[in-house]
Amino acid sequence: MKFISQYKLILLVAIFFATFYNLSFFTNVISTYEPVGQNILYICSLAIVLVSFTVFLFTLLSSKYTTKPLLIIALMVSSFTAYFMDTYRVVIDDEMIRNSLQTNLSESSDLFSLQLVLYVLVLGVLPSYFIYKIKIDYRPFKKELFFKIGTLLISLSFIVITILVFSKFYTSFFREHKPLRYHVNPIYWIYSTGNYISKTMNNGPIVVKQIGLDAKIQKTTDEVDKKELIIMVVGEATRADRFSLNGYKKETNPLLKKEDIINFPNFYSCGTSTAQSVPCMFSIYNRDTYDYKKGITTQNVVDVLINTKEVKVLWRDNNSSSKGVADRVDYEDYRTNKNNTICDDECRDEGMLVGLDNYIQKNKDKDILIVLHQMGNHGPAYYKRYPKAYEKFTPVCETNQLEQCTQEEVSNAYDNAVLYSDYFLSKTINFL
Repeated sequence: MKFISQYKLILLVAIFFATFYNLSFFTNVISTYEPVGQNILYICSLAIVLVSFTVFLFTLLSSKYTTKPLLIIALMVSSFTAYFMDTYRVVIDDEMIRNSLQTNLSESSDLFSLQLVLYVLVLGVLPSYFIYKIKIDYRPFKKELFFKIGTLLISLSFIVITILVFSKFYTSFFREHKPLRYHVNPIYWIYSTGNYISKTMNNGPIVVKQIGLDAKIQKTTDEVDKKELIIMVVGEATRADRFSLNGYKKETNPLLKKEDIINFPNFYSCGTSTAQSVPCMFSIYNRDTYDYKKGITTQNVVDVLINTKEVKVLWRDNNSSSKGVADRVDYEDYRTNKNNTICDDECRDEGMLVGLDNYIQKNKDKDILIVLHQMGNHGPAYYKRYPKAYEKFTPVCETNQLEQCTQEEVSNAYDNAVLYSDYFLSKTINFL
């Protein structure tokens, strides 16, 4: 095999990235800027800037010992990000990285598909093997430094000149269409990784700030001997606009509508990932001021209840985990049949109710808060989220490859999962 300079290799890989890994980016660009007239030049200029910036970045980090490993890592990770962006229309930001690092095997298996294997094989493994085998011609240090500086200057010049030539377009692009940048592969996931590290990295051991140490349960004389039992259900990916209680056209809440309940239709989560939403929900901070570091270094409302020494708290989880909320209280994992007695294809939310009466009886001298963290409507395999008995709306999408199904099939599978949540919530109310 012929020798190639590392900078030519970086250029080839940059072109390869722009051509095959950025379908999501260019699809979104074309939907924003119709490819007619001068817009065609603008779109082409984006490709030039993308290639040039990728060359600049990898050249900056290149050396005799880093070029191959960096390119191989970038290709492998980018093959995964390309798949998820192209298939599920997601962006790989720092919260998505946190979510992926905190996921478990069961959640990961829901995302496995032949298409994912093909993406990783064609866009990850094969080009990585090519880079592994290729021979790079490394010049003497001074010459290598000269070519490195030259490559950096040339790539930077292409970026600057292109932006200056189409300055009006880029002013609009950067100011009015910021979300388009989130789809750039590999640049954005590299940026997000750095952002994730900066938000997560701690200087020394984590010290949890205690709050509510003076918290007390205030009761009147008549209430002293009366103990309270509260069950809080933490949902998962269940949209308010799919509840018939909120006016949805399909009857997804046939049981809840018969209960004496109060429904709050104008309610919002802290985010779209479990790793963000659950800790934020229980924290002292609101949606605008909460962040990961604050969450892990400050006690939450569950801790405050424990501080009163008058409340017993139990967290049962049929999802990935409590994301740190229940680290200091009684916690039980209901994802497996070790604890959950109601399992078929997967363990069901209603299994978390089994045996609660025994727990309540053992702690009847205290107020009790029980938190049940649902699997709910965890996607994309919505068809797995309910027993067959709740497949009321048909036909359904029976794959995690949602793009292979019609909108009706995806909606039906999702709505059936809401229907099962309706049953679970009604069963919880009746248990109480």
